Amino acid sequence: MRKLFTDDHQAFRDSFAAFVAKEMTPHYAQWEHDGIAPRELYRSAGQFGFLGMAVPEQYGGGGTKDFRFNMVLAEELAAAGIGGAGLGLTLHNDITTPYFIEYCNPEQAQRWLPGIASGELITAIAMTEPGTGSDLAGIATTAVLDGDEYVLNGSKTFITNGINSDLVIVVAKTDPKQRHTGMSLLVVERGMPGFERGRNLEKIGMHSQDTAELFFTDVRVPVANRLGDEGKAFNYLTANLAQERLSIAVSGVAAARAALDWTIAYVKDRKAFGTTISTFQNTKFALAEVKTAVDVAQAYVDQCVLKLNEGALPAAEAAQAKYWCTELQQRSVDDCLQLFGGYGYMLEYPIARAYADARITSIYGGTTEVMKTIIAKSLGL
Repeated sequence: MRKLFTDDHQAFRDSFAAFVAKEMTPHYAQWEHDGIAPRELYRSAGQFGFLGMAVPEQYGGGGTKDFRFNMVLAEELAAAGIGGAGLGLTLHNDITTPYFIEYCNPEQAQRWLPGIASGELITAIAMTEPGTGSDLAGIATTAVLDGDEYVLNGSKTFITNGINSDLVIVVAKTDPKQRHTGMSLLVVERGMPGFERGRNLEKIGMHSQDTAELFFTDVRVPVANRLGDEGKAFNYLTANLAQERLSIAVSGVAAARAALDWTIAYVKDRKAFGTTISTFQNTKFALAEVKTAVDVAQAYVDQCVLKLNEGALPAAEAAQAKYWCTELQQRSVDDCLQLFGGYGYMLEYPIARAYADARITSIYGGTTEVMKTIIAKSLGL
């Protein structure tokens, strides 16, 4: 056990590993085929305390903002080779739930937080639009105030949990004349007239993660569904980006470690030219390189998690973690897959799914190029 974790974290890990083995692994191939995980997965995870760890106890949550518990989930999902369906859970815990915890007023908290913690209410956040990616201030979705309601119009794409979600945090322009200061967060609920979901998008990897297009046509969203103050969305989004990017980094290094573990086991068993391929110098050197890179990255990520818990993780350091660990994930999985030979290309092996799943990680949550820009700014460049 790494010094980062306590006995409580280890007990939590053991419980979640058992949950994954029983509730996820036996069904994962079917979910990958279906392109979506069942809603029951969230309710089951909530029942056992694996959702809403940071939600206050009075609303049915775990009452702790210790991100090490989130880290445990990501590491165990990676170790089990659970990609797409696991992303839905981590997005719900790491990325969307913090907005509800931080910016809900008492009435909203009572209305939404219990369901978020129990898994009855699945969450998503809708930022990306067909014509805008990293330029968040350039979004075209608008929300015009009409009495005690906003009239929401626009569309979003690449939305994780887009099909399953019950509560969607939509980033919209409430003042189209402004850029950063003209955006607000509105919670669109399942079943609101004018809110439609498009197709479940077909992707290279992460197949069991429902990723959808969302359309809003004159959706009347009550002012009571606005999160926080009008015009403050950019500030809220920026404040949560450090945790979002660290979450992706945690999953990235965990996926790289899982690939390493699978490969070590495989090369010790696989024979070629009369001996196991683990005896070849190329195999030893390749895995030594992956092992070293993963351990070095892990040390940095562990430090970042402790800083996040203290509320002292700089945006640039989170960007460094995200950039480095997602690129490491892609390199490591690729290097490990090579040692599987032709079997590495077969989807029955976790390494093949991990290879396809890895490609998106240097894109979502901010591309590698955006991360480098943030890091450069911290250098005064």
